[in-house]
Amino acid sequence: MTTAHVREPAWSLPRSAIGLWVTESLISAAVTAVVVIALLVWVPGDLGGPVPFLRWAVPVVAVLEALVSIVVRPWLKHRVYRWEVTGDAVFTRTGWLSQTWTLVPVSRIQTVDVTRGLLQQMFGLATVAVFTASSQGTVHIWHLEHGVAQRVAADLAERAERTRDQAT
Repeated sequence: MTTAHVREPAWSLPRSAIGLWVTESLISAAVTAVVVIALLVWVPGDLGGPVPFLRWAVPVVAVLEALVSIVVRPWLKHRVYRWEVTGDAVFTRTGWLSQTWTLVPVSRIQTVDVTRGLLQQMFGLATVAVFTASSQGTVHIWHLEHGVAQRVAADLAERAERTRDQAT
């Protein structure tokens, strides 16, 4: 068996992952807007001190954060998140400010799961979780098309089982 080396994974996520991230950001922005509006309504403006500054600064910061999380972040995440399954290993790369490359040899795989949250179901996506005996725990391949996720999980589980059978 050849040794797997950490390298740039070959595959990016489907474009529908961008829609999922935009939707998650819209939900988060809506919750933030409710909190900011509640603070503006219920916190009196005549307290003195920093309150007058906060009455306009907090909404401005909330709007800027919402714009970045809705317009910029999903495209950056799509650009930097990569994955690949080879004959020897599962590779992932995550993060845009702090990047993490992960390599899991097929021989270390114990269990493979496919999960689908509510929003993932709406966008036809699923997550493959690869469990190992390592202290590092689980490796996730996030937001694959549902059919692709099922095929990847079935293939990994079958190869992991075959590798265990060969080792005994």
